[in-house]
Amino acid sequence: MGKALIIGAGGVASVLVHKCCQNHEVFDEICIASRTVEKCEALKNKLAKSRTKILTAQLDADNTDMVIALIKSFNPDIVINVALPYQDLSIMDACLATGVHYVDTANYEPPDIPKFEYKWQWAYRERFAKAGITALLGSGFDPGVTSVFCAYAQKHYFDEIHYIDIVDANGGDHGYPFATNFNPEINIREITANGRYFENGKWIETEPLSLKEVYNLPEIGPKNIYLMYHEEIESLAINIKGIKRIRFWMTFSDNYLNHLRVLQNVGMTSILPIEYEGKQIVPLQFLKAVLPDPASLGSRTKGKTNIGCIIQGIKDRAPISYYIYNVCDHEKSYAEVGSQAISYTTGVPAMIGAMLILKGIWKKPGVYNIEEFDPDPFMEALQKYGLPWQESFSPTVIAAPSKDLSAQKWRRAI
Repeated sequence: MGKALIIGAGGVASVLVHKCCQNHEVFDEICIASRTVEKCEALKNKLAKSRTKILTAQLDADNTDMVIALIKSFNPDIVINVALPYQDLSIMDACLATGVHYVDTANYEPPDIPKFEYKWQWAYRERFAKAGITALLGSGFDPGVTSVFCAYAQKHYFDEIHYIDIVDANGGDHGYPFATNFNPEINIREITANGRYFENGKWIETEPLSLKEVYNLPEIGPKNIYLMYHEEIESLAINIKGIKRIRFWMTFSDNYLNHLRVLQNVGMTSILPIEYEGKQIVPLQFLKAVLPDPASLGSRTKGKTNIGCIIQGIKDRAPISYYIYNVCDHEKSYAEVGSQAISYTTGVPAMIGAMLILKGIWKKPGVYNIEEFDPDPFMEALQKYGLPWQESFSPTVIAAPSKDLSAQKWRRAI
């Protein structure tokens, strides 16, 4: 049905490539492109028996002209960007120049400013619309699936949604004293930034990881969760009508945070260049080089993730609380595609978003966040391609999210 250019060759790209090959009726040919072509070749060799034709290419995604040249050479129907968020705009520029649809999993972040927001990509709306091509932003898990969960709830279960709490919990253990489950540079920049949430039409900022709760989550148990800023709340605050408050929470162990504080205290998380032996280096980039590669964690990681949304509002004038989530097993993910669950939960939605565009289901000119499309086909595809979701209800709304989300506290959806 279509050709896809996949930019990136890390853990998420590995899952994405495996899933595209499993869905060869839609993705009959793909090209994997990365700065390190050996990684692309290794992925290709893993899937040598696939019915999807696989090509590889060396690519500097920061170089728009180079991306344009590869697009013209391979002639894809869609570009799936699972590279670094710094490269979103250069790849979007190349898609505009060549008239090709675009999908990513994380919004743009300038290399020299640890601040990620959608304004840079939203500025492309008119140009993509005039070009007659689709740009789908944030087709990962969060952003991505969590945003679709909210759109699904809005469509089917609520007259008004007032409160959303997105909870991202990783109950996995890779055995290292300190490692990040996705790109260390992006991960640490995100965690060390100020928290921020939306309430009553305003953005409220907090000190990094200063707000903490303990949640008892299905299948992984009690976890420390911390309020953070995450990009999907920026778009959901606009696209979920009537919202009063939306927050994002993520789990971190005490061990992880202790290591992070030490690294901060000695300057290793800084993005400001320093001179070392006559060369300019960025401490955080050096730290990334010495930490374990997230793609190597799959074989070591045990346990599960639980990522979902607690949604509260009104239906037929009565208050209602709704909880929707996915549990993903690290070991099962590795057995299927050779990657741990963090990569799996991002790579599968990237394939689904691209598939819906190629099938024409989500294809419309312009730049869109994922919750702006009909959620139903995406929700159906999650069940089919490895990320089944569960939902449950509570009859009353509470002022703050329930800290016990275990099954006995909620009434299962019929």
